[in-house]
Amino acid sequence: MIEKSKGVTPTECFLAELCEKSFLNLWSYPNPVKQDGKELCDLIVIFDNQILLFFDRESHRLKNANNNIDVQWKRWRKEVIDKQIKTAKGAERYLNSKRPIFISSNDGNDIPLPIPVSDQPNIYKIIVAHGAKEACKTQSTNNVSGSLGITYGQLYKDEFEIPFIIDLDSNDTVHVLDSENLQIVLTELDTIFDFTKYLETKEEAIKRHKMLTYCGEEDLLAHYLLNFDKQSNRHQIGLISNSDNIHIVEGEWRDFVNSKRYLIRQNANESSYIWDELIQITSNNALNDKLTGNSDPFTGKSGIHFMAKEPRFVRRAFSDRIIKAIKEFPEDPSPIIRHLSLMPSFFEGTIYIFLQLKIQDKGDFETEYRPKRTGMLEIACGAAKLKWPELKRIVGIAIDAPKFAGETNSEDILLMEFDNWNTKEEKYYSEMNEYFGFFKNGRETKETILEFPEK
Repeated sequence: MIEKSKGVTPTECFLAELCEKSFLNLWSYPNPVKQDGKELCDLIVIFDNQILLFFDRESHRLKNANNNIDVQWKRWRKEVIDKQIKTAKGAERYLNSKRPIFISSNDGNDIPLPIPVSDQPNIYKIIVAHGAKEACKTQSTNNVSGSLGITYGQLYKDEFEIPFIIDLDSNDTVHVLDSENLQIVLTELDTIFDFTKYLETKEEAIKRHKMLTYCGEEDLLAHYLLNFDKQSNRHQIGLISNSDNIHIVEGEWRDFVNSKRYLIRQNANESSYIWDELIQITSNNALNDKLTGNSDPFTGKSGIHFMAKEPRFVRRAFSDRIIKAIKEFPEDPSPIIRHLSLMPSFFEGTIYIFLQLKIQDKGDFETEYRPKRTGMLEIACGAAKLKWPELKRIVGIAIDAPKFAGETNSEDILLMEFDNWNTKEEKYYSEMNEYFGFFKNGRETKETILEFPEK
């Protein structure tokens, strides 16, 4: 059983709660420690080749700054920003040294996820700064929010410093979130794909332009979400071509969040969290040492690993398909009824198969019923590979048909990869599928999924 910290301070606890919802509990660990027993960071997220390092800091120096704002601002910035940047760079060096990271200083247990060693990992350093929100809002009546302004590309240092605007080095990028926009960013970009793609795009823009400035991270986020380049099929920050300066004006987030386009997207995403719940259930079983079967989610060899890679708008499509399939499950008195759905992944070469099963006489759950269900799911995955030979992997999900399962249910998640697929396996699954007839008579349809639906 793996027992994780929940954070130490109130702001750390809030950060841990947000990250566990956004990046899911198997990949998010608060308060990890180094070999010397000292904290590496306040929270680490490890997924594939991506590592997120969060550094949470709060200071109340600005609470009663009044007319002494310039002096107190410099002291606040030094304590909350400058020292944390130094700590973040040290943590990055420690990670690159490949030394171990432990869950806590008390148990000495390694974090169960492997630190990427074959390739240089993508390490994102993120400072969460608290204590400036109210002072920032009262500094000027023109402030839309209490967010910190950010400048990349021209370090003014002390001689030209303006309170509540932070100058950051564009050659060694550190991201700064604050009390105003932390929840906004981690709620809007609440998958590992969406969040890291945003940070990656932002760092590309910082390197591409001589200067990038914005009045609040939420304004930059709004610019990013609205700036979609059809040619590259991705969101952008700034211009694709090189240019000198990019400035994102204050109020972009306010305008965006009040738009019809934003509301439609939010409503469409509501159903997508069914997908997250499936991942979290299996993750909890893994963390509590209750996971059955031969999958190993801590090394990535599991279906939930690939499920967690999917972006939010694709999870929405998956969840909508699952809801529709559950509603369409046949009302049939036969002793055994099945319903199979197929869902293509965002990533080429991967599909998901969703199997619902109703069996009147289940017998013993663990020794009779569950082996039947997993065996049927495996044959369905093998049949899909036979029909679409180009597939590289299939994730199968099997549940009891919710129409007849009552208040409780169970699920099996199966990963099949085809690196060693051969004629013997082709023959086996072909023979086994003669009885079941998976994908023999079905009609497959293709649909276009939009991040911002038209209605």
